[in-house]
Amino acid sequence: MRSEMLNSILSDLNGSTADIEASAVLSTDGLMMAAVLPAGMDEDRVGAMSAAMLSLGDRTAEELGRGALEQVLIKGDNGYILMTHAGHEAVLTVLAKSNARLGLIFLDVKRAAESTAKIL
Repeated sequence: MRSEMLNSILSDLNGSTADIEASAVLSTDGLMMAAVLPAGMDEDRVGAMSAAMLSLGDRTAEELGRGALEQVLIKGDNGYILMTHAGHEAVLTVLAKSNARLGLIFLDVKRAAESTAKIL
């Protein structure tokens, strides 16, 4: 039941804009809870990388006096990776196109993270 609700949130998120290519909810230790990923993308790799980056972001924000971490944004030649907490025990990861309108994506991701946190 819970995984169906998470998949529904992710499907709605991916459908909110054509700029979002993939999304996943995982535990803070990297275990996949739900995902809407393209064929050929390894869920375990997405989970492990997301958990590692969010953990490093948490520590960096704390050590450098920036307060509580809100999100990690990575920009590459082929697009963006956005990670944010979804409650205390989960991470929402989104892959977006390089020409994505980030303002809209930030808003949609924030809403999806809040919905995810309520379920968990």
